[in-house]
Amino acid sequence: MYAKMVSASVFGIDGLIVEVEVDISNGLPAFEIVGLPDSAVREARDRVRAAVKNSGVSFPLQRITTNLAPADIKKEGSGFDLAIAIGVLIASEQLKPEVSMDRMLLVGELALDGSLRPLNGILPMVMAAKEAGIEQVMLPLANSEEGALVDGMRVLPVESLQQAIRFFRGEWQPDWQPQTKEQEESSFPHDFADVQGQAHVKRAMEVAAAGGHNLLLIGPPGSGKTMLARRIPSILPNMSLQEALEVTKICSIAGLTADRGRLIRERPFRSPHHTISQAGLVGGGAIPKPGEVSLAHRGVLFLDELPEFSKSALEVLRQPLEDHEVTVGRARAVFTFPAEFMLVASMNPCPCGYFGYEEDRSCTCTPHQVGRYRSKISGPLLDRIDIHIEVPKVDYKTLSSPVRGESSAEIRKRVNQAREIQRERYKGRGGISNSSMSPDDISRYCRLDAPSRQILKQAFDTLGLSARAHDRILKVARTIADLAGNEMIQMEHIAEAIQYRTLDRKFWE
Repeated sequence: MYAKMVSASVFGIDGLIVEVEVDISNGLPAFEIVGLPDSAVREARDRVRAAVKNSGVSFPLQRITTNLAPADIKKEGSGFDLAIAIGVLIASEQLKPEVSMDRMLLVGELALDGSLRPLNGILPMVMAAKEAGIEQVMLPLANSEEGALVDGMRVLPVESLQQAIRFFRGEWQPDWQPQTKEQEESSFPHDFADVQGQAHVKRAMEVAAAGGHNLLLIGPPGSGKTMLARRIPSILPNMSLQEALEVTKICSIAGLTADRGRLIRERPFRSPHHTISQAGLVGGGAIPKPGEVSLAHRGVLFLDELPEFSKSALEVLRQPLEDHEVTVGRARAVFTFPAEFMLVASMNPCPCGYFGYEEDRSCTCTPHQVGRYRSKISGPLLDRIDIHIEVPKVDYKTLSSPVRGESSAEIRKRVNQAREIQRERYKGRGGISNSSMSPDDISRYCRLDAPSRQILKQAFDTLGLSARAHDRILKVARTIADLAGNEMIQMEHIAEAIQYRTLDRKFWE
């Protein structure tokens, strides 16, 4: 007696369709699961046995062999429980479903009483099922809204194994319909209107948000670096539907979706502690999981007190900053995670924080301490940060002024307009921004007139800029021109972009 179900698991950040084959034969009672299962999958034997008994049907006292195909890929998670249980009942001839099991995906974790518990990663599983031509998915009721985010898939939410059995016997049909949830207007706890002074820093952040550029804030303690950085989400551009699905998919795998039926429309803002490891940043594990750079995909990765991070952890950022993806190799497979994020970092100029700001307080650091502190930020990493901006201390007069600054809503409006120009410019390219321009794009969209070329040449020679810094200046200038609504990059745009590359010469010369 044999039955074959279709289930799914998460492999990297994608769904993996798994065929669950169940064979029941005569012999001593046994329940074996093969096909490279992990501990959670092997423990399904006890969960399925108890759930079947507590759902009003008999568990066969025969030799049961369950195979998870393809057998050369390690399976993890508890999502195969429902498929295994239904397969056991079909193979033991207690169920004779009238629907085609080849066209139905079954995922869900069983409790011992037969109820179904929600899973992480439902969205990528259902997306993979649709690509495989599967038309229906049976899943836990708590995951139903998330599964319904995939257009064209019929969702069959069930609360228990008993309900699933009644469905296959034709005794019950789910009357569930996905609820149309209105997208709420994003609200942010922090607003740029609360920031007194620092107009040049807010301008740099506007440029960074408009083009997706990396940003480094440097200044003495208490100047407002962290406070400013935490307001960046309030000016980030709106996400497209495709970007929202990408973010929701990653958050679903990581279990970060507070409302499982909601499409995430807010760009992620990740702020890991400086003790994070390399694997925590880029992903890792026996079966690699996404790291912080992937959890920040389409959003912001904020590294506060940058030199406090281990140098080895910082150096692994170089490849994802350049390629916008992370590749993690293991013996059985190579995983590629998306990592299109905007890096925002802050730091002091020295361990005590007052080097270069002696008018406020004398620096107590020795030259050796200062050099050692800054050496954690390597030249290649610094070169990949498009905008370097100094955040000086705000004086009392500015701080106590009753005049409020420009609100985040006003800044965000300009950022959205600039991003809309970029969407039209790079139409059909997956929603890339100016920071992701290729060399061909730079030569096509960043043409300079003679005065602008002369300014850039002087800066290149005087500051000793690298070829990468040259290209990044052009990308930032393109964004500044977009904010101004100009098709051509003008002299003032290139001059402002060069200004954002001079800070490292003050502190790293």
